[in-house]
Amino acid sequence: MAKVLTKKQELFVAEYLTDLNATRAACAAGYSAKSAESQGAQLLQNPKVSAEISKKHGKRLEKLEVTAERVLSEIAKLAFFDPRKLFKPDGSPKHILDLDDDTAVAVAGLEVSELFEGSGEQKRACGSVRKIKLADKGVNLERLGKHLKLFTDKRELTVPDGSSTPKRLTLEEWYAEMIGGRSREELEAEYESLVTEAVNRRLAEMNRVGG
Repeated sequence: MAKVLTKKQELFVAEYLTDLNATRAACAAGYSAKSAESQGAQLLQNPKVSAEISKKHGKRLEKLEVTAERVLSEIAKLAFFDPRKLFKPDGSPKHILDLDDDTAVAVAGLEVSELFEGSGEQKRACGSVRKIKLADKGVNLERLGKHLKLFTDKRELTVPDGSSTPKRLTLEEWYAEMIGGRSREELEAEYESLVTEAVNRRLAEMNRVGG
């Protein structure tokens, strides 16, 4: 039975799965550096190569227990974590090992600096400074919002169109129907014409009264 992929293609798949960089993977698989970018793109479009990547990537995610639900759950922890949980009732910061799991995931980095006083043989430690870098709540709230389609450029409306089934329109489509499909330029020109007509009519009335 013939092999599904060539040796180079197998190497490309293995390399691509390490960092998802098609150009680097093509070079590592033995393709020419000059054509690596185009070769990588072509390999990704190859049905057999693409299927193998999807297959192995899926197995890797399954092994790591990476699911959409778990990813969303972790993003939610970052978006909704309570910074007050970083501190003890007396206001002093908790030790990193004392943080609960949901709070600990929000810690993106920890820097500890020792403080000293004196110099030479008199130098001794007198304390430490801990700097905690936290995950960006705003960014993660935005990610959740996009997933839930809270921040979309278009809104959908359900309007009756004479049939038994309501018609779903975006806000822009609904507005276009309300104005008869005319463009903004057409509406502005019509508005200007109406204003000019109203002004001329008012001037004519004033001239009659003055005469």
